[in-house]
Parts: sequence; structure tokens; C-alpha cells
Amino acid sequence: MSDKIQDELEDNLREEYDLSQLKNPVRGKYYQQYREGHSVTIHYEDGTKTIEHFPSQNDVIILDPDVKKYFPNSESVNATLRSLIKLIPQQ
Repeated sequence: MSDKIQDELEDNLREEYDLSQLKNPVRGKYYQQYREGHSVTIHYEDGTKTIEHFPSQNDVIILDPDVKKYFPNSESVNATLRSLIKLIPQQ
């Protein structure tokens, strides 16, 4: 087994996380809701908060690392694809 896989499999929960009190724990209970999109609220010490919205995972396209180095953000990907679309013959 590779070191990377072994590291992922190791239990890295902190000792203070006592999960023995959970009744009927279910792995992946919120997986489908997560894939459909979600928001995360970040609370700061000064009392302010930020809400981050994450889109449906069905709308996410993952770039391979060798491609990603040429397209650092969504704008660059979209601009390139729009220029390629212009080259496709219209039916």
C-alpha cells in the first residue's frame, strides 16, 4: 500500500472527540445533501461572520494538475472554451 493511501486510512481524530456517545452513527449520512450544494458559516472572534456558498457538486468540473497550471481560475477556462466553441461548425 502506498504511503499516501496509508496516511489517508490512518485515524486522525483528536482524543477529545468522543464519538462513543453517538447513537446509531451513519457514515455518509449527509453526503447527498452535500453534493446538492451547501453553505458554510464562518464565525470570527470579533463577532463577524462570513457565509461561503458551495454549488452542487454535479456542476463542478475537476481539472487535472497538468491542465490546471494553464487555467488558474474559472474565467480563464471559460474564455478558452468560448474561443474553441467559435471553431465548431454550426449544424
